[in-house]
Amino acid sequence: MVTSVAPRVESLSSSGIQSIPKEYVRPEEELTSIGNVFEEEKKRDGPQVPTIDLKEIDSEDQVVREKCREQLKQAAIDWGVMHLVNHGISDELMDKVREAGQAFFNLPVEEKEKYANDQASGNVQGYGSKLANNASGQLEWEDYFFHLIYPEDKRDLSIWPKTPKDYIEVTSEYARQLRSLATKILSVLSLGLGLEEGRLEKEVGGLEELLLQMKINYHPKCPQPELALGVEAHTDVSALTFILHNMVPGLQLFYEGKWVTAKCVPNSIIMIIGDTIGILSNGKYKSILHRGLVNKEKVRISWAVFCEPPKEKIILKPLPETVSETEPPLFPPRTFQQHIQHKLFRKTQDALLNKQS
Repeated sequence: MVTSVAPRVESLSSSGIQSIPKEYVRPEEELTSIGNVFEEEKKRDGPQVPTIDLKEIDSEDQVVREKCREQLKQAAIDWGVMHLVNHGISDELMDKVREAGQAFFNLPVEEKEKYANDQASGNVQGYGSKLANNASGQLEWEDYFFHLIYPEDKRDLSIWPKTPKDYIEVTSEYARQLRSLATKILSVLSLGLGLEEGRLEKEVGGLEELLLQMKINYHPKCPQPELALGVEAHTDVSALTFILHNMVPGLQLFYEGKWVTAKCVPNSIIMIIGDTIGILSNGKYKSILHRGLVNKEKVRISWAVFCEPPKEKIILKPLPETVSETEPPLFPPRTFQQHIQHKLFRKTQDALLNKQS
């Protein structure tokens, strides 16, 4: 039996506490920017996360096709995040994925504990809560379920939820369709850098090696949302991240020096460019800083799928075509694993410095 290291946030939330434990409270400098997410989402002034309509991405009309692809490329350069609509994945399938994940989290905590992961021993797949992985010892207001969903031969179905009964079927189908969408996006981003169409896909591991990891983030109601964060500010290490959510706002992007709240766009999938593509493109495509807010009124659930290159097989560095005398390489060569370690080390150093200052 796996013992749970941190209390489940869901249990804290439903215990009736009026104030959150101190390890969930953000540092002073972050608190000034945390507002009411429902108010933030209503704002119409200021920059908005772009919505990209993919309907014409493969149009036979060259002008129409190029216009669509140019918009996608531009959003990747300016923002590094976008709402994708007409992406080819049916509303029905997305609803089923949401219903299946919601049904799992509706189970009693004791039931979910049967799927608990054991992060201490490196077993990260399964049901968990954030352990402090930096020196500040801070926790996020979320529980989650994490598992590899593609390629199919690398999955461990034994740890996938058995309830609801269609969880495996709908999640597998969603993974297959998302994998095709990733190929489509990567080819447009390749062409946008002046590379041949299949280049970025090859550079991140291709069909055999690119891993799709799903993390269902469950953010219970929080008695003091102005003090907590659902997900702390970070950039994704992935190549691409695709996010579905239950239409409760919470995602914020750090754009031009300010936190911008992503709107809830019906039937969209949010796509974020991760560090991997940021590195390969030598910073031409942006890996944007983002975080998640929580609230008092509604549970927020999001389904994030991280498309990740293999940990050791590929050296990530700016592609030669993206480098010139005037644009030297911005990133040193590292494996994906080394990149993750480097980020964790920097985070720990920063946290120690903050404690001392």
